[in-house]
Amino acid sequence: MKLEYSSLKDDDRFIVTDFSCAKSLGLLSSKDLYKIVWYKEPSQTIKVDGYPVTIAENEVIFLTPLNVLELPQEVDGLISFVFNKEFFCIQTHDDQVSCNGFLFYGSARPQSIVLENEELGRFETMLEMFKEDLLTQDYLQGEMLRSLLKRLLIKSTRIARQGLPEPSITNPQLDIIREYNLLVEQHFREFHHVKDYAKLLFKSPKTLSNLFPKYSDQSPLMVINNRIILEAKRLLVYTNRSTIEIAAELGYNDSSHFSKFFKKHTGKSPTAFRKEKLTRTG
Repeated sequence: MKLEYSSLKDDDRFIVTDFSCAKSLGLLSSKDLYKIVWYKEPSQTIKVDGYPVTIAENEVIFLTPLNVLELPQEVDGLISFVFNKEFFCIQTHDDQVSCNGFLFYGSARPQSIVLENEELGRFETMLEMFKEDLLTQDYLQGEMLRSLLKRLLIKSTRIARQGLPEPSITNPQLDIIREYNLLVEQHFREFHHVKDYAKLLFKSPKTLSNLFPKYSDQSPLMVINNRIILEAKRLLVYTNRSTIEIAAELGYNDSSHFSKFFKKHTGKSPTAFRKEKLTRTG
């Protein structure tokens, strides 16, 4: 199944697919698409950024264009809502459900939720509404699909918030965490210390360190380190750049310093990591 809406005027795209055909699989290699992946069957292993990720039954994962998604040759029960920034992100939306919002941080750990009971039924209903509107071609089609997508994101955000260590965390506090993640995404190649981001946020490093446990088990420093490691892994696996070139791109003047950092966090040197990954896929 592959149902698609697109507009040449606005260059926007929205697709609902189960990745069962070759044309749908081609979406996986696109670098400009957001993907909401919903697995409806018992657990399945996929790869995100080259690493195995086990999806539970009725789990939904939210992937930014930065995340590289790989699926097994045969996969059943998977539904994905795929869209580009022109379709939704450039619209004026509440920060919580925008492409820079709660679900799409673009960090090393994609956000996910598990659907249960009434929420599962609501998502099934929304899926049928998406299908209906994708088959109804008129001048209101794009707006109807955008409204449905916003509804899906709002419901997903509510579910995700319930799973936080402190669900009562305030919106201003979440805004700080979101802004921190966005700043890391923008500057991780040049800024490697929490104090750099604290300065940009007009906060103290201690304030950030006290705030993050309310959101996840990642400290502010772990967010930076994990983002650097994620990019390093991508460059090692998907490019032919040398360790020295990768180190320089990630803001390390001394490649040996970068290699020590990489080994500390992965247990392998950059060279050994690349060799292992290429051997497995070769």
